[in-house]
Amino acid sequence: MSKPVELKEEIFRSTEAAVELLGTEKPIKTEIEIRGRITRDAIEEISRIKKEPEWMTRLRLKSLEFFYKLPTPKWVKGIESIDLEDLIFYVKPDVAKVSDWDDLPPDFREYYDRLGLPEIEKKMLAGLTSVFDSETIYAKVKKYLEERGVIVMPIEEAVHKYPDLIKEYFLRVFPYTEHKFAALHGALWSGGVFVYVPKGVKIKEPIESFFIIGRSSEGQFEHSLIVGDEGSEVTWIEGCSAPRLSRYSFHDGMVEAYAHRGAKVKIVTIQNWSRDVINFNNKRGIAEENARVDWVEGSIGSKITYVYPSTILKGDYSATRNTVIQLAKGPVLKDTGSKVIHVGKMTRGKIINKSVSVDGGINTYRGIVRVVRGAKYAVSNVECEAMIFDEKSQAYTYPHNQVDEPTATVSHEARTGRLSEAQLFYLQSRGLEEDEAKSLMVLGLLDEIMVELPFEYINVLSKVIQLEFKKLGGYG
Repeated sequence: MSKPVELKEEIFRSTEAAVELLGTEKPIKTEIEIRGRITRDAIEEISRIKKEPEWMTRLRLKSLEFFYKLPTPKWVKGIESIDLEDLIFYVKPDVAKVSDWDDLPPDFREYYDRLGLPEIEKKMLAGLTSVFDSETIYAKVKKYLEERGVIVMPIEEAVHKYPDLIKEYFLRVFPYTEHKFAALHGALWSGGVFVYVPKGVKIKEPIESFFIIGRSSEGQFEHSLIVGDEGSEVTWIEGCSAPRLSRYSFHDGMVEAYAHRGAKVKIVTIQNWSRDVINFNNKRGIAEENARVDWVEGSIGSKITYVYPSTILKGDYSATRNTVIQLAKGPVLKDTGSKVIHVGKMTRGKIINKSVSVDGGINTYRGIVRVVRGAKYAVSNVECEAMIFDEKSQAYTYPHNQVDEPTATVSHEARTGRLSEAQLFYLQSRGLEEDEAKSLMVLGLLDEIMVELPFEYINVLSKVIQLEFKKLGGYG
């Protein structure tokens, strides 16, 4: 096991990409802030602010109870250094939710202009919601979605407008009892989106939600719930970013996905937190008969990341493809992977994990494939590929296969290689600078995620990778 990256009180130097895109943090006027010990009174205050029904308040309080009962997971290193009582765990910005970019105050609008979101929305999105700190401040969907009965709205609104739907899935796909940080999320969740696609409706354009942490010493706990009813199809893009912060902030979000019979749900995440963010994310989907849940996870930024997109193949002939890409550049830790649980018969699971370790970065793949007894003729394949750029960097693979069904076929492939000096020399001989050549080689390794993205996002991601390989003056 690698030595954990220690968290210190000094300022972390942010990734070049995050600084270039969002700059440094600036004062944002807030309406409400809650910090200190996470108590029953604090949880009830959040619920009161949101005017939640009693059942949601009870769910929050039950999650809080488990948070204090459950131990820190043994596979977590570094997060124990976070002082939760030092965090602002609920921040309501002093801005009303709008559906027109021009209605956002200039200091908020600047963030989204730098990211190019207004232009991306106009060109290729069916709907967009954006969470700043703890609340949704922008939400808009195209008219044809409403005409076809598709629901896309901040999840706080859905709790009031569609309580029966929310009760059916919320913290049921990923229960708060799973581990300590799932329970913490269940108690403190705020912001996020609810997407529901009715039977037979197939959405060609993706729907996106974007999450920004705007300040230091903040906790963000957004919750997103994506449901595809029978025979439906939807792609949801999750974008994450933060400016350079003066101290760390903590992200503990959750994504729950449910694909009913014959439905296809794809979730694409582009995570470019600055290097001042400690990122913990809880992600799980359930696929019924003939349904499919696919995950594409791209982790570029953050100081420490823990994320394992997972799928339970509940129904016969269900399938999943989980693609996870991580870049660890500098003194950072990326602990990622994926989990596939085969329950139905004739299920198909594929995990593709690609990592790049540069300038002392540490990448860890931690995956689980489980085939329960009775999941006849299940097929599961794992492919791990790691590229290490120098002697300071590290990559580890910890697969775990538990196969209780004799008719199942499970395989695991792993490859680890160093930067090819011959390829680097060739690219430089063609006129490229060293950093340009390295970024080109990384982009080649990441082709699995590129083919899953719209053209506009490929341009953004390419720029982020190129900025990451600019010559920097070291890391703090």
